[in-house]
Amino acid sequence: MNVATWRVADMGIALAGESVTTEQEPGSAEILPETVGSMTPLEIRQVSKAMFTRLQALEEGTPDYQYVRNTLIEMNTSLVRFVARRFSQRADQMEDILQVGTIGLIKAVDRFDPDYGVEFVTFAVPTIVGEMKRFFRDTSWSVRVPRRLQELRLDVAKATDALELELGRAPTVAELAVRLGIGEDEVLEAMVAANAYSASSLDAPATEDEDGGTAWAERLGYDDGAFGRIEDIEAVKPLIRQLTDRERLILSLRFGHEMTQAEIGARLGISQMQVSRLLSRILTRLRGQALALR
Repeated sequence: MNVATWRVADMGIALAGESVTTEQEPGSAEILPETVGSMTPLEIRQVSKAMFTRLQALEEGTPDYQYVRNTLIEMNTSLVRFVARRFSQRADQMEDILQVGTIGLIKAVDRFDPDYGVEFVTFAVPTIVGEMKRFFRDTSWSVRVPRRLQELRLDVAKATDALELELGRAPTVAELAVRLGIGEDEVLEAMVAANAYSASSLDAPATEDEDGGTAWAERLGYDDGAFGRIEDIEAVKPLIRQLTDRERLILSLRFGHEMTQAEIGARLGISQMQVSRLLSRILTRLRGQALALR
C-alpha cells in the first residue's frame, strides 16, 4: 500500500478494492501537505470518492467532519490551478483568480453528493469556472452597469454572430430583438452598455487625420461663465420691459452705448447728479425684483 493510501486507511476509510483494519479513531491521522503533493490524479480521485462517502456519514460541524471537508479541499486545489490556466492572459489578476477559484472549489465540496453518479471533477470544474467568470463580470467593466445588462450584452453578442452567419450581413436591431425574444429598446440598451466594458485613453486620437488626429482630452468642454450672464439677462428682460421709456433709455445709453453720466445728462437735459440718482434707483429696483424671482 502506498503512502497516500496508507494515510487514508489510517483515517478508517477504505479505497475501492482495499480492506482496512485499524484501531485508531477516524480522523486521528492527517493527510499531510507533502503527502497530497505526491499523490497522482488517479489517487486523488479515488481518495476523494472514499472521503465523500465518509463525509456523508459524519455529522456536520463535528471535528471529524471539518477534518474530512478541509482535506478534500486541500487535495483538490490542483483543480483551481488547472482551471486558472484558461485565464493565463490575465497574469496581473492571477492571485485574485486563484482566490475566487478556491471559493468555487469550497462551494463544490459542500454541494457535491456521491449519489449524483458523476466524478467530483466533473461537478467541480463548472462551479470553479462559474465563480471565476462571475469575478470577471463584476470587476472587468470600466463603468459599473447592472448585471442584467452585462448578461444581456453577452446574449446580444452571441445572437449577432449567429445572425451574421445566417444572413451574410450585420443584423438589424429588430432582427436581434426577434431572435432574443425581447424588445428593441432592450437590445439598444445592451448595445449602449457594451460601450462601458472598456475605456479609451483621453490621450487617444479622436480622429484619423493625417496629422494623427486630435486627442479626446483636447475636445473636452469647460465651464463658460457667459452662460450665467445669459441666464441673468433672460431673467431681467421682462423686468426691464416694465420700466418707463425714460428709464429704459437711460439704461440703454449707459450700458448699451457706454456713455458717461455727464453725456447722458447732456442728452436728456438733466444734471449728472440726477442721472446718477436715477441709475441707482433703477438698478436697485431691478436687483430686488430679480432676487425675488429666485
